[in-house]
Amino acid sequence: MAEPIAVLAGIDTHTDFHQAAVIDTIGRHLATQAFPTTPDGYRHLLDWLLSHGEVIAVGMEGTGAYGAELARRLRKHKVTVIEVDRPDRRARRASGKSDPVDAYAAATAVLSGRASGTPKTRDGIVEAIRALRVVRKSAVKSRTQTINQIRNLIVTAPGEVRERLRSLPTSDLITTLARSRPGADLSDPSCAVKIALRRLARRYQHLTEEITDADRELRPLVAQAAPTLLDLPGVGPETAAQLLITAGDNPDRLTSEAAFAHLSAAAPIPASSGRTDRHRLNRGGDRAANNALHMIALTRMRHDTRTRDYVTRRTTQGLSKKDILRCLKRFIAREIYRHLTRPISTPTPLPHTT
Repeated sequence: MAEPIAVLAGIDTHTDFHQAAVIDTIGRHLATQAFPTTPDGYRHLLDWLLSHGEVIAVGMEGTGAYGAELARRLRKHKVTVIEVDRPDRRARRASGKSDPVDAYAAATAVLSGRASGTPKTRDGIVEAIRALRVVRKSAVKSRTQTINQIRNLIVTAPGEVRERLRSLPTSDLITTLARSRPGADLSDPSCAVKIALRRLARRYQHLTEEITDADRELRPLVAQAAPTLLDLPGVGPETAAQLLITAGDNPDRLTSEAAFAHLSAAAPIPASSGRTDRHRLNRGGDRAANNALHMIALTRMRHDTRTRDYVTRRTTQGLSKKDILRCLKRFIAREIYRHLTRPISTPTPLPHTT
């Protein structure tokens, strides 16, 4: 009986079906087929892959979106999954665009080594944090929209309503409006505005309760996922949760702290020219993670004595605030990475170079 050949697969993921393709180890196309995104479809896809030989690896686009469940099932059956980036526009123009073409391109990317990233496992406590944080983020966004709507309504409200409310701070404003008794004459603009303001204020209170509940749920999960992370200065449950989500349930997939800094858009990029020798902020990477690092840096600049001394020293040396923030974010990324992968308690010295 002939030995099974070694094969690689590529999968182009979609909402209702996944297009799979198989190639051998010298790049020859063997087969392609589409499978529905159902439990039976996943099982048939795996059986189909194994029927072609020993599957070395599967390259997949969208392991964090349409392909999340399939990636989990493949890993459960000990199949190596490789994250494949979407081809750039020039490559798509040269090769054409179709689901089988994209699936074969994913397999070829794995074979050539262009794709080698390990995707997030999405099967642990960090995935639970991500799901709960989706609700919190939408509640925060909706609450901001609500207070903006309240302020806009007050600006255009009749004089007696506007003058009574315009100078109140947010907490007093919400309490006053939520307890108000506007009347029932909807044809009166003043009454209608009061009714709208009361409803918006009660919506604001409800969203605040949602955010408070989410924070109460997230904090112990964050502490369980990275026990020492919240002990770092400037790191709160919200920023810690975002950085955990960026790293994933398997932060060991990030081979170094430099890789984490690059992922978090905190790796410096050379921007030297002529006699000017400098670096600039990285505009790529995970912008949400970069924002978390930015918030930590700002908090430390205000409240952490060690960071304030560092800022003073670097300002004296002629660095701009942008350059100082870049250095701080790179340092914080290094510190965060160490606590994500192997929690420590000893402080790390601040950076001395750009």
